This record gives sequence, structure tokens and C-alpha cells, in this order.
Amino acid sequence: MTTSGSDHLRARPVEFLDVRRISFVEHPPPVLTPWEQAEVDRLWTVTKARNPATFDGPLVAGLGVDLSVPGVLVARWARLSYRHRALRVLRAAGGVPGSVFVTVLLPTERGLVVGRGAPTTAAPGRWTLPGGSVEPPADGHPLDEDALRRDAARELAEELGVRIPDEELRLFAVTRGRRFGSLGFHLLAPPVTSALLLRRHAELVVAETGRGAGPELDEVAFVSSAPEADRLGPGADYLPQVLRRYDDAV
Repeated sequence: MTTSGSDHLRARPVEFLDVRRISFVEHPPPVLTPWEQAEVDRLWTVTKARNPATFDGPLVAGLGVDLSVPGVLVARWARLSYRHRALRVLRAAGGVPGSVFVTVLLPTERGLVVGRGAPTTAAPGRWTLPGGSVEPPADGHPLDEDALRRDAARELAEELGVRIPDEELRLFAVTRGRRFGSLGFHLLAPPVTSALLLRRHAELVVAETGRGAGPELDEVAFVSSAPEADRLGPGADYLPQVLRRYDDAV
């Protein structure tokens, strides 16, 4: 049976990039027309009204990549804030800055850890690997692989309460979204026990609830395959492919 191009795109929303070395090159942020800026601000007001917990934090926005040297990824990026994701509904896909994010593959004896986004997050109800958007480095500091590991380790602590030294995380895979060109840096952590993970997450939920914030992941689960993740409910577009690649590697 043949598969149409659109079916193939739905089946494979991200592609894996053959990367052994990463170089980030900062560029000025994209120029918005007055109409685009007004629409970005208007849509942000709507978003805040729906979810007051939403934070217009700083983001690394992807502006494209250069893969002309085999194994070397040169990623162009700019400093933007979360509200500029509204450009996805204002521009054609090719003119939209892509997301740049990290995830952590955290193995346990019951499978990899996945979490469901809490109602106050940007992706409520969606199952993902622990992780989040890459934040711009402080002035004078580079955006590099060390920075990616630090971001990933921070996300692991913030979302699951598990603290792993960032130097123990290693790059497992790099994905690029086929629609917006979003870059995902997926890092593999050393294994922990499921009992430890559940205890740390429960402690985190109590602490965050006590502060009136609530957890970023309101539920965690363990999956050993893409079909298991599918049965949980809606998930991140990269999740099935990354799980299959992990399955093939172990």
C-alpha cells in the first residue's frame, strides 16, 4: 500500500539529525511588522486571560540550521519570549522561528519516565518526556552543549524532583520538526529506581502545592514502547519516534 506525502508527514512529524558536534550562532531576532507585533501582543493578552499562570519568559528561538559538514550541526538562534510563539498562527510555517527544547530519557526498571502536563502548563494533558524550552544564556556565556545539559538537569529537578549532575547526561538524539523546524535535544540520564522517582515526584507535588503553584507534571508513568505511550493519551509529536529509537538502542 502506498503512503501519500501528507500521511507520511503525520506518521513522521520529526526527523533525526546525524549530529556529533553542535555549534550555536546567535543572530538578531526576526523583525516583526507593526501589525504582527500588535497581533502578538493581542494574542498574548488572550492567553493570559485564559491561563494567568502563563509566563512570558525568555526563549531560544531556532532560525534554521546548517548541516553542510557531515556530523556538525550549526544552529542559528535568537532571543525571543514565549509570546512570540503566536507567530505560528500569523505566518506561513517557513517563516516562523522554531522551538529549541531539551528532553531527558530517564530509565527505570519499569521503563522510561513520562509525565502529563498540568492544566496550568503550555501543553495541558499532553504526555512528554521531562524537559522544556532552552533558555538564553546570561550575557557573556555561550549557548553550547554544556548549557543544554544544565537546562536538562534543571528541568528534571523542577518537574520530577530528581537531581542528576548535568555532566552525567549525554546526548542521545537530535530531532527537527518537519513543520516549524523545531530542534529537540534528547539527553540520556543514568537509571534510577521507579520507587525513588515516585517518591521524589510526590514530594515535589506537595511542596509546589504548598506554595500555591502546583506541579508542572500532574502525573507520571513508565513506558517501554511507543504503543504503551500511545495508550496513555495525547503526547508530544516527537515521543513515539524517540521511544522507538531508544528501543532499538537498548
